[in-house]
Parts: sequence; C-alpha cells; structure tokens
Amino acid sequence: MNSEQLFKARIVNLILSRKPEDALKALSQYYKVITPELKVGMPKGHSRNVGCYIAKKRTIYVSNLNELHNPYVILHEFYHHLRTHNMKHKGTEKHAEGFAKDYIQAYEIASTQV
Repeated sequence: MNSEQLFKARIVNLILSRKPEDALKALSQYYKVITPELKVGMPKGHSRNVGCYIAKKRTIYVSNLNELHNPYVILHEFYHHLRTHNMKHKGTEKHAEGFAKDYIQAYEIASTQV
C-alpha cells in the first residue's frame, strides 16, 4: 500500500474508532481547508437525510450518534465541504459517493493485509 492509501485507511479507522473530529482535522490538513464543525441533529428541511453539509455554517450534520461513526456519511459530507467555494457547491452526489467509497475501500484492503 502506498502512503495515500494508508492515509485513507487511517481516516476510516479514526471514524470507526469514535474519533470523527480527529478524522476531519486530519482530512482538512491534508486538503488544506478549514476544518468543518460536526453536529448531531439535522437542521430544518433536512430531517429525511442521515447527513448533510451546510456551507454557510461550515458544518457537517448527522442525524444521530450512529451516523457520527459511519465513515460513508462523514466522508460523503466532507467531500461536499471540500468542493464548496464561495458558498457555492461545485461537486456532485456521484463524486461524493465515489470519494467516500474510495476511502472505505482503502480501509478494507489495509484490513486484509494485517
């Protein structure tokens, strides 16, 4: 595994180890962006979702404590944070999904090599 794949595996491990804030801090340093806030409980108008990113508040919201430790949700919403410039979102759901799956796949490969 190369260093990028190991980094991705470490990020997923942090989230699964109940340290999503540490994962977001490491991701933000890696991508050179401001670390987003992380809150449990969905804002108005988003209650049907398990997670969302609100650019104006630079905050990732998750619906409950279980989702707080779900790598897919955290990474998917971080992608939206990463792709937001001047309060305008420049990414797509498909790309956010791919971003999250790429990290999870790196974790799964690393787990089998231990």
